[in-house]
Amino acid sequence: MLPNELLDLPAERASADPGSVLLRRGEFADAIVFVESGQVGLGLTDGDTMTHLLGTVDGPFWLEATAAVLGLPSAVDGVAETAVTLRRVPLAAFQASLNALPKSALAVLHDVAQAHRQQTELAVSRLAKDAEARCAEWLLRHAEPAGEAGSLLVMLRQRKRLIAAQLGIAPETLSRVLRHLREQSLISGSGRVVNLVN
Repeated sequence: MLPNELLDLPAERASADPGSVLLRRGEFADAIVFVESGQVGLGLTDGDTMTHLLGTVDGPFWLEATAAVLGLPSAVDGVAETAVTLRRVPLAAFQASLNALPKSALAVLHDVAQAHRQQTELAVSRLAKDAEARCAEWLLRHAEPAGEAGSLLVMLRQRKRLIAAQLGIAPETLSRVLRHLREQSLISGSGRVVNLVN
């Protein structure tokens, strides 16, 4: 939890009914929300309806403080699942308060926020993308230039079960996806070398 002094910052008090959208993924907020009471679902929405739920959080808590600490847009959507009471702290006041922390404490907070953001983005990616999309993204991220101009290959340096675990899928699913990509002539090769054809 962030320092209690942040609760003393000037804030606009508000309430939200169940179903109210409190966060929009990809949007920069001009205020950080402190939920005093109530439950908020975090995940991905389609319009105002939660379609992929990552989890729920109960007040009191700071809603998506990681984005505010890092100066990034929200990584998730947030929808009130119950009636919620909250405070909206202007982002500038929040960041000024953080900057007043000792440099070592601010560095630790930044590093923790960075790690949390990476985990959140991974979880959102797993929710939003099917197994084939995740596998294709992984192949592109690990591609290396091959001998011919413009051609790429991926050396499978890990066992397939470890790669599957990174992707959040079963090893059998990984094998099936690779076979499907070969059938579509998107990749070629066998064994530990995968050529990215297209």
